[in-house]
Amino acid sequence: MNFEGNINSKLPNVGTTIFSVMSALANEHKAINLAQGFPDFDCIPELKTMVNNAIKNGYNQYAPMPGILSLREKIAEKTENLYSAIYNPDTEITIMPGATLGIYATINALIKENDEVIVIEPAYDSYIPSIELAGGKAIVYEMVFPEYKIDWDKFKKLINIRTRMIIINSPHNPTSTTLSAEDFKKLEKIVDNSDIIILSDEVYEHIIFDGLEHQSIMRYPKLAERSVVISSFGKTYHTTGWKMGYCLAPANIMVQIRKGYQFMAFSANTPLQYAYTEILDKKELYLELGAFYQEKRDFFRKALKGSKFKIFDCNGSYFQTLGYDKINTISDMEMANI
Repeated sequence: MNFEGNINSKLPNVGTTIFSVMSALANEHKAINLAQGFPDFDCIPELKTMVNNAIKNGYNQYAPMPGILSLREKIAEKTENLYSAIYNPDTEITIMPGATLGIYATINALIKENDEVIVIEPAYDSYIPSIELAGGKAIVYEMVFPEYKIDWDKFKKLINIRTRMIIINSPHNPTSTTLSAEDFKKLEKIVDNSDIIILSDEVYEHIIFDGLEHQSIMRYPKLAERSVVISSFGKTYHTTGWKMGYCLAPANIMVQIRKGYQFMAFSANTPLQYAYTEILDKKELYLELGAFYQEKRDFFRKALKGSKFKIFDCNGSYFQTLGYDKINTISDMEMANI
């Protein structure tokens, strides 16, 4: 069955996400799937029990649009303890079905026709399509290879009167680099006295290695007052398939995000919200997460020693960047298809 009328695609240059393409190839060839950021192990049994108890206790109808208040209060408490940042759980925190939806809802609410959004590449592949669907224009800044650092003097030359938003991501997907305190000081100077909003994707905030401290944008009050922060329960509790995340922003920004979000999903999974509320009391699960993943990172890197792959620095996230120039000179997509 085919529609014979004319369809004007809003994303003419976009096909199926690379995650789906490579995952399908991995399944076809029975290969280890390195295409998508999710664990190959389960969440702790206690969390499943908490979800089951919530279901048995009848928490099976719509949650309030911003999320259940007890969960938002726990997030506010955690955020203050970790970053000395105070968010009002009633007006400045919203629970959403996944961080990707939080990113989309934020861009859709704040970006208008012909607004420019600076995207730092390589980048998570949802950013640019979300900008284009909102009618905005993505302005790409390429990080400096091989360290994947930002030259802020070059970066600021991209900013003009049409710049409405900057998207940052640390720990970074896919280079596994992190932004430093110095990076944030330079960013603060760049956006000072402007109307630019910052979208800070911090879904890997607890997966950080080698004694580094996560430099959340929430640590910097002048930046926080113009920022939307996106985080993920799935990344923290090994439950990516549950699609649960949350968004933090000043009240005058959050009210605009909620206006659009209520017509996208209205609310997130109710029993899961009760379970995450309970599991947040076990602070060691997120405080010790970096060490947990660092052990896996170190094991993987040790296994690669002696191979022809070049091993780049890995400061956080699920990802390890490798160079393969001693193996082949073809493109990364061609290399993945061999």
